Amino acid sequence: MVRGDLLCPGEECMAQILDGKAVARKVLADVKAGVAAVKDRSGATPTLAVVLVGDFPSSKIYIANKKKAAAEVGIASRDFLYAEGLSQPELLGLLRQLNADPAIHGILLQLPLPSGCDEGEAIAAIAPEKDVDGFHPMNLGLLLAGTPTVVPCTPAGVMEILDHYGVELKGAEAVVVGRSRIVGKPLAQLLLARHATVTMCHTRTRDLAAHTLRAELLCVAAGRPQVITGAMVREGAVVVDVGINRLESGRLVGDVEFESAAKRARAITPVPGGVGPMTVAMLMKNTLQAARRQLGL
Repeated sequence: MVRGDLLCPGEECMAQILDGKAVARKVLADVKAGVAAVKDRSGATPTLAVVLVGDFPSSKIYIANKKKAAAEVGIASRDFLYAEGLSQPELLGLLRQLNADPAIHGILLQLPLPSGCDEGEAIAAIAPEKDVDGFHPMNLGLLLAGTPTVVPCTPAGVMEILDHYGVELKGAEAVVVGRSRIVGKPLAQLLLARHATVTMCHTRTRDLAAHTLRAELLCVAAGRPQVITGAMVREGAVVVDVGINRLESGRLVGDVEFESAAKRARAITPVPGGVGPMTVAMLMKNTLQAARRQLGL
């Protein structure tokens, strides 16, 4: 049964579900309106270049989802797909070509790259103003300095969810599990900028539960299925699960054991349907903002 915004199966009441799909729909609606305004004011269509090197089934799925979202909001996408691969010099040459094309406002370099390609060098070769993933060293540096221009999509999506549901961050005890440059590190900076007290942990942290049990806000991006159990969640915490993993059974699960965690948390993101949809939505938002900056709007 349902009581207010709490989902209560049987006798045990589960946490409020932080619905990323609903928040993503709102973001995409705002982006669609913004794209229309850019077209009206400049005559230009915000355009995203999609670069995929190698034959990765999961990457193809991600690309398809991103292209579908782009079409829905009116962003044009141009494909540069190389299933047979590219050499590092060829990839860098392509990125320089896209940097120089004024009709392209954003460059999406789908990761991972095949063996033999240097991801760091390739990311750094993208013009910072066209880096819609927010991974360029300059953009990460601006985030660290507290003056972000482009924020990595997944952490930005986490913040969008928290804001949508009115989660108070000022002074909150926040624990981030995971230290990647894609999620953990930028997310910690965003939370610090909102005056949360942030502890960063990872899979090698000694007595991880001692930290997670302090968290009023627990954000998990560890890359390991169900590494956080309900016993590791503070009563009444807000839990954001960034992970997505496929078990041998084919079931998709997060980095948090949802069923047990939901019995202790007051709010939690599901997997799937939580942070995942937000990553695509924020990519569209970043592309729109990049187009606005380059067109002087």
